[in-house]
Amino acid sequence: MVERLFKHTWIKWLLAFVLWTAIGMAFAGQLYLSRSNIGVPVSWSFAMGRALADWYVFAVLSIPAFWLARRFHVGRVAWYRHLLIHLAASAVFSLAWMVLRALVEEWQTRGSNSPTTFSVAFSHALVATLFFNLLIYWVIVSVSHAIEYYRKFHERELRTSELEKRLAQAKLQALQMQLNPHFLFNTLHAISSLMHKDVEAADRMIAHLSDLLRSALENVETQEVQLREELAFLDSYLEIERTRFGERLTLRKEIDPETLPGLVPNLLLQPLMENAIQHGIEPHARPGIIELRAFRDQGMLHLQVRDNGTGIQMPQTLQEGIGLSNTRARLQQLYGDAHSLELANRPDGGLEVNVRIPWRAASGAAQQRTAPGREGAATMKWLQEAGHQEFS
Repeated sequence: MVERLFKHTWIKWLLAFVLWTAIGMAFAGQLYLSRSNIGVPVSWSFAMGRALADWYVFAVLSIPAFWLARRFHVGRVAWYRHLLIHLAASAVFSLAWMVLRALVEEWQTRGSNSPTTFSVAFSHALVATLFFNLLIYWVIVSVSHAIEYYRKFHERELRTSELEKRLAQAKLQALQMQLNPHFLFNTLHAISSLMHKDVEAADRMIAHLSDLLRSALENVETQEVQLREELAFLDSYLEIERTRFGERLTLRKEIDPETLPGLVPNLLLQPLMENAIQHGIEPHARPGIIELRAFRDQGMLHLQVRDNGTGIQMPQTLQEGIGLSNTRARLQQLYGDAHSLELANRPDGGLEVNVRIPWRAASGAAQQRTAPGREGAATMKWLQEAGHQEFS
C-alpha cells in the first residue's frame, strides 16, 4: 500500500514540502525561544518568516542536489571523481543559498523602517552559514544515497523472494513427477501379476488405472486440491487395491463433511494408503483393516491413516520409501514448519500416520468446479459412507 502511494509524483512532492516545512517550524521555535531567553524577544511571525525562508531556499536547492547525488553516486565506479564533483557542487550549493537568501531577505524587508540591502544580507549569510550550508548539502547527498540503497535492497529482496518461489515450485513439480511414475509402476506390477490369475479383474484394474491417470494428468500443474477431489482420486485407487486383495481389504473411514472443501497437497493420501496396504495388509494372510480419518482442530486439518499390521518392530527403524519420503518433502516445501507428519505404533497393533497441515478452504468458484461429474459423485459416495461404516 505504501509503495503504491509513493509511485505518485504529487505525493512525493507533498511529502517533501511537509518535511521542509516541519524543519522550518522547528527552527522557528528555536529562534523564538532563544531570543526570548537572551532578552531580545521577537514575534512568532518574524521567527517563522525567517526560518521558513531559510529552509524553503534549501528545499529549492535540494532538487538539483538530489539529481547530482543520483547521477554521481559515490559508491559506484570512479567514486573519487564523483567525490570531487560533489565537493565542487557543495561549494556552489552554499554560494547559491547565500545569494537566494540575500535576495529573499532584501525582498522581505523592502518598505520596512530598516530595509536590508543585498550586500549586507549576503555578507551576513557568508559569515554565519557558509559551513552550515555545506553540511546541509552533504546531508542531502547522504539521504539520497540511503534511499537508493534501500530501493536496491528492496528490489533484491523481491527478486530473491521470486527466485525462492520459483525454486519451490520447481521442486514441487519434480517431486510430483517423481511420485506419478512410482505409483504407476507399482500398479502396473500388480496388474501384471494378476493377469495370470484373473484376466477380468486385471481388465477392471486397467480401467480404473485409466481413470487415475486421467485425473493425475489433469492436476499435474496443481499442487493443492480440495480434500473432496483427493478422496475421489483415492476411491479410484482403492478400487484397484480391492481388486487385488478382495475381502482381505477393509476400509473404515470417518470424514468430517466440513473438511471436504479444505486444500490438501495433490496425491497426499494415496502414498499413505499405499504404505498401509504394503506394510499392514500385503505381508499377512489375515484380513487387513485400514482406518482413514479427517477432521479440523484449532485451525489445522488432521488426516490419519491407521492399519492393523505389525507396525514398526523396535529397535528397527522404518525405512521410508519413495512415497513417504516424497510426501514429507512436499509438505515441507508447501508449509515449512507449519505441518507435521508422524508415524507411530498403535497400542493395539499396527501403524498410525498422522498428518497436520494448516486449514485453508478453497474459494467458492473452485468448489463449484468440482461439484458435477465423476468427482461430485465420488464425493457423495464418501459422504454417504462417512462415519464408522466399513466396506471390503
